[in-house]
Amino acid sequence: MRRTIIAGNWKMYKTIGEAIELANGLKRELFELDTQHIEAVLCPPYTALSEVAEVISNSNIQLGAQDVYWQDEGAFTGEVSPKMLKDCGCNFVIIGHSERRQYFSETNETVNKKVKAALKHGLFPIVCVGETLEEREVGRTFAVLDDHVINGLKDLDKDEFSRVIIAYEPVWAIGTGKTATPQQAQEAHMYIRGVLAKMYGAELAQACRIQYGGSVKPENTKELMSEPDVDGALVGGASLNVTSFATILKTAAQVKK
Repeated sequence: MRRTIIAGNWKMYKTIGEAIELANGLKRELFELDTQHIEAVLCPPYTALSEVAEVISNSNIQLGAQDVYWQDEGAFTGEVSPKMLKDCGCNFVIIGHSERRQYFSETNETVNKKVKAALKHGLFPIVCVGETLEEREVGRTFAVLDDHVINGLKDLDKDEFSRVIIAYEPVWAIGTGKTATPQQAQEAHMYIRGVLAKMYGAELAQACRIQYGGSVKPENTKELMSEPDVDGALVGGASLNVTSFATILKTAAQVKK
């Protein structure tokens, strides 16, 4: 059985002090979370990684980053390397989020480089894929998923792929209050799993965890998590509040038990 993974993407929110407060609140709320069935990950901004790592050390919460560069070091002003993330205590890193594609010219090629760099340094990449509203309306959803999955994971061998997490995020549902219906999410996740099966075989495809990301809230968690191919969530706004994020995790844990 695939272990459910719920990751909170804090985006460009929370000062260091605010991040410490939020992490402490979640640590208290999730003290009894059964990590045998579910994995909780916090992805604060770079500036708060070390402080949040200290708060959640020796807890059942893990640390992730929101992006990474593909070089180990060098004259790359403003970038952060996989070595630096590991040094901060990260185990996970989000790669190719739609906001990175939209605002910072992320491409499948750069996603692929970042995934390989993350894997090289023992990080688990959460690789984001998904279509815009325009692409969905003209019937290109599956073509976009093909493009993002095949080219984002290009040249990964089976061992490398086994450590990859996919996050399906329909761009039209991110920060809009709109959510893909459970049926739409399941359809996309099942399709992605089919693409992965062609690339790596049915066994590895069945083992791969595919999260849903797009206006996940406590109110829709149960329905989304009830779908067989939805293995967790990449949560945005609702992860910035102790009560809402803890509720999402506890609900998912009950559904996926």
